[in-house]
Amino acid sequence: MTEGPLVIDLHKILRKRLPKKISGLVPDFLITALTRLIRQKELNEILRVTYPSRGSEFSRKVLEHLNINVEVVGMDNIPEGKRLMFASNHPLGGLDGITLIAILGEKFGDNGIRFLVNDMLMNVEPLKEMFLPINKFGKQGREATVAINSAMASGSQIFQFPAGLCSRMNEKGEIKDLEWQKSFVSKAIEFKRDIVPVYFEGKNTQRFYKTARLRKRLGLKFNLEQILLPSEVCKARGNSYKIIFGKPVSWEELKRSGQSPKVLAEGLRSQVYSMSC
Repeated sequence: MTEGPLVIDLHKILRKRLPKKISGLVPDFLITALTRLIRQKELNEILRVTYPSRGSEFSRKVLEHLNINVEVVGMDNIPEGKRLMFASNHPLGGLDGITLIAILGEKFGDNGIRFLVNDMLMNVEPLKEMFLPINKFGKQGREATVAINSAMASGSQIFQFPAGLCSRMNEKGEIKDLEWQKSFVSKAIEFKRDIVPVYFEGKNTQRFYKTARLRKRLGLKFNLEQILLPSEVCKARGNSYKIIFGKPVSWEELKRSGQSPKVLAEGLRSQVYSMSC
């Protein structure tokens, strides 16, 4: 555990991580501009006022500090005494995860639920105990697989955003996830976990979606819009969100269907968005 609140210092982070030859070419004023873009000062204020809380308590304090209102529907659809997998759409790219940690952590306890996340999120110190990092490469990848399988076999509840990346705006102007990865279906069947579909009603600012569409039109592979996600947390101040928990889908039903995990994943994705009606 760190001593005192965690402090984000983009200057130190970039100077430490960039190769020396490249670091020397990056002027301080450019990094300063990035600190303003991600709203570093506001993020550090969140870390200050929530310290030393961790896990779901940290998440609840973040929501309180940002004056976020959350309406939760369908908690009675979550069965007691069963090992479950929660699968949700991912509209916000940060605050949706924080909100769901607050809700599910309160219900199951911080030791009773694990969130599968990109391994970069292990740097979010107050939440790291609740995270299971996904890393597909090398030794870390093998270790991550062992840790994930161990959690799947345990009594803890498992949560993930099957899309991996947060939602984008499609050509119809709809805010929807990209294709859901099939692995969560395969794991649910393998470890005999019913899947609870979750719909999170929310969206980022238009700046995020416009940046994503511009990047795509320019043919850039680097997800430039991801840089904006920290500032989206700060911009959400005063917002209201709605979360709907659907009825569990039996792993036995999924197995009996005879359909491929990819087809089943797409079906569950469609089911989640049908819950918004």
